[in-house]
Amino acid sequence: MLIDIVNVRPHPDFRLDLEFENGERRVFDMRPLLVLRPWNRISNLHIFQRVRVDYGTLVWPGGIDIAPETLYDESIPSE
Repeated sequence: MLIDIVNVRPHPDFRLDLEFENGERRVFDMRPLLVLRPWNRISNLHIFQRVRVDYGTLVWPGGIDIAPETLYDESIPSE
């Protein structure tokens, strides 16, 4: 099941607060991915914080993105 992201808020510790179209709010930790390609290109906090929602998923400058199903499946519910 594909659930689009409607809002994102980045944190200085490379976590992302996500809001999905079904109203769920979840937290995704990007740190494990930042050592891998292509996400190592957003390991600079200034670039990381330029994340935005585009067509239901997250994108960064330079064409970096991540699938919304990955974000949903590997995130935890927000407290």
